[in-house]
Amino acid sequence: MTGSVQQRMYHPQLYPLQVNPATGELYLRLSSPLDNIILTSPRTSDAASIVSILNDPKVCRWLEGPPYPYLPSHAESWISMVKEESDVILRELEQANKDAPGEPLKRVRACPVRIIREVQEDGTDVFLGDICLRRCAFQYEELDEQRRLSEENASREVGDPNLVWCVGDYLASSHHGRGIMSAAFRTLMEAWAIPRMDVRHIRVEAFKGNVGSVRVFEKFGFRLEKTVERVEVNNTTHGSHILLWDLD
Repeated sequence: MTGSVQQRMYHPQLYPLQVNPATGELYLRLSSPLDNIILTSPRTSDAASIVSILNDPKVCRWLEGPPYPYLPSHAESWISMVKEESDVILRELEQANKDAPGEPLKRVRACPVRIIREVQEDGTDVFLGDICLRRCAFQYEELDEQRRLSEENASREVGDPNLVWCVGDYLASSHHGRGIMSAAFRTLMEAWAIPRMDVRHIRVEAFKGNVGSVRVFEKFGFRLEKTVERVEVNNTTHGSHILLWDLD
């Protein structure tokens, strides 16, 4: 075990992240019976898996953001962006530990682990998907109202009780229907988002017909606020459900 790995294993500001003793990679493990599923930071080697999953009609039909067809260059650009975001958070935590050891856990603006992986019996793992929290942009509101709400939300500091978050997620279709995304979301919320990001309010959007996604959020206590009947995505008309969750 290298010195850097040992240092991470006793790094209070990383709590509750665990450290892979062989690689030094940080992760969150889902609870049993899905404890073979972990959340880690992105890796440059994830590109091929991402391309495959985001070109799968069973997955991409429910996603608004990613381009279609999804190319290797898209994956490489995305990995570079989100890996840097993860690295920045980890550097902030490491610096906080150096500057003020023993101080309360630092509140941060994101979770440094977001990639869903399935650990195999031989210790290797398989990329399954992604889950993250980001500041809400209030999609599907009237344009002026969307701009106002989004600008106000972007200006709020982490920890502001009025800050609203949203969720981005997808999972390989080979693993749909196993409760993985529900468990991953619960782990993200209970282990990191609430205690380390001070998340209090979340708004999510899910296309009409995406029963699985809606169910993931309903299991965690989200309530349906409204349904927007006409949303144009890739020249196709969709309805979209808006669901809300508050910690109160």
